[in-house]
Amino acid sequence: MEMKITFPGGEKVNAEINNRVIYTDQPVEGGGEGTAPSPFEYFLASLGTCAGIYVLSFCQQRQIATEGLALTQKMEFIATEDGKNKLSKIVLSIDLPPGFPEKYRNAIIKTAGLCSVKKVLMDPPEFEINARNS
Repeated sequence: MEMKITFPGGEKVNAEINNRVIYTDQPVEGGGEGTAPSPFEYFLASLGTCAGIYVLSFCQQRQIATEGLALTQKMEFIATEDGKNKLSKIVLSIDLPPGFPEKYRNAIIKTAGLCSVKKVLMDPPEFEINARNS
């Protein structure tokens, strides 16, 4: 799998993958125009949406109504010694739809934890960065 990263101007950085473009920009206070989520916001969203697809599939496979189903993701940060903020905890809360069977409560929580993005964070890949001439 390969992704092409391009620089269309300003603080915008785009990712092209599978004939689609993911647009990013920095917030105004970070020197950007705020026209798209920042890369870090996409990273955070990838965690919640990944868990969300597992939760949605869980309900669909059991023919459980999904109206009212939602996830809320809260991020907690701590200040580091150098004064920067560090992501310290992510809490996902599943808002179950009305009439959700109690017998599936623990199972849907475990299902949300199967998210492949979370699994990568728990067992991170090796990173290699190099530079080459065009």
